[in-house]
Amino acid sequence: MDIRYEILDLEYVFGDGKQHIFPAVLFGKDDIVLIDCGYSDSLCMLEDQLRIHGIEPETLTKLVLTHQDDDHIGNATELKKKYPAIQVLASLAETPYLSGERKNLRLQQGEELQPHLLEEQKALGEQFCERYRNLDSVQPDVILYGGERFDWGGGCEIIATPGHTPGHISIRSLDNEFLVTGDAAVLEGNKLAVANPEFCMDRKAAEHSLEKITRFHCRHYVCYHGGVLKC
Repeated sequence: MDIRYEILDLEYVFGDGKQHIFPAVLFGKDDIVLIDCGYSDSLCMLEDQLRIHGIEPETLTKLVLTHQDDDHIGNATELKKKYPAIQVLASLAETPYLSGERKNLRLQQGEELQPHLLEEQKALGEQFCERYRNLDSVQPDVILYGGERFDWGGGCEIIATPGHTPGHISIRSLDNEFLVTGDAAVLEGNKLAVANPEFCMDRKAAEHSLEKITRFHCRHYVCYHGGVLKC
């Protein structure tokens, strides 16, 4: 059977800790589609991971951005500049925040929280805000809508999974072999959970989206944070 998807592993070091994130690559008849792309200034790491999985970066045809958080979109502008043939795809609700037409919601959230932080937390909070202020905007080329279907990964559909952000999307294979969750779910203790519930733009909507994707009973849930849950 032909390979339908690959899972990348990007490792970031923050102080004494490490963070792993897991972008997915879906293969279609005419497309090689990257789902999310890591933090800013890590394009070389992304390119290395692609090549480790036998994918030359210049063969990517599309970059799907599940939502506006910087660990999902940070490399998008640099990737688009280096490989201009790549089309960037995102939902309608996320597009004005990605393009810079509106202030990133995570930055708004950080700025609103800053005055309420303890003194020892304020420097870290300001670093967070500054990171978003310096985040490059990216203009999507194509708008995605819930229910749209593509041949990527052997056949898939776009799932609207709002809550973490208003226009968050996930990608499900039509035969339920896999579901790429973005931040609609994280893998914790071998279970799917809401990602950072205290920072969800709409927690109830996020909980509903998690219920929605679990009802598909997919064989593999590809979580950007936590890796792959095999059911």
